Amino acid sequence: MKISSSNAASSRTEKHRMIRTITGLGILTALVVVFQYLGSFIRFGPFSVSLVLIPIVIGAALYKPWAGAWLGLIFSVMVFVTQDANAFLAINIPGTIITVTVKGTVAGLVAGLVYHWLSKKNEWLATFAAAAVCPIVNTGIFLIGCRLFFFDTVSAWSLENGFENVFLYMIVGFVGFNFLFELLFNLIFSPTVVRLVKMFREKE
Repeated sequence: MKISSSNAASSRTEKHRMIRTITGLGILTALVVVFQYLGSFIRFGPFSVSLVLIPIVIGAALYKPWAGAWLGLIFSVMVFVTQDANAFLAINIPGTIITVTVKGTVAGLVAGLVYHWLSKKNEWLATFAAAAVCPIVNTGIFLIGCRLFFFDTVSAWSLENGFENVFLYMIVGFVGFNFLFELLFNLIFSPTVVRLVKMFREKE
């Protein structure tokens, strides 16, 4: 009877945890959708900024790296919904789909891996590192995608904008301000992420 009661209690606890996870991810998924929509109105150069990286980091920290990957995937889908990828879709549809999907998903996954690895040592360090890694990976994979799928077009854009060096244009004129904004935005709100994670774990 004791064993049976223990198993029942364990089952209820696991079910409760699963419900909380599904609910939490549902809320964060909605935040990613809303933040990406709002971010589509803020532009530095040809691209809108990504405000969604903070909820991605929160999900990756609260749950497992797969949660960060899921939220990153939703971010990627919203890039298409908000038509931020239209200029690239007109050039190379498969290349655009691969680049946008991989950059968001991997950014969330890596942020989760970094957080859960460093959180064993220091939660503040883990949060700041995950918050920094997310935009770095997101932008880095975007630049790799530009090199693989859109290099000729980007080269033409660089000349039109007065850059003889296409790589300098990609880093400075293409994504520079967006990346800095996203990185600073994440780092500024990192303490909020720490507090939210602590509050959630105390409730658990």
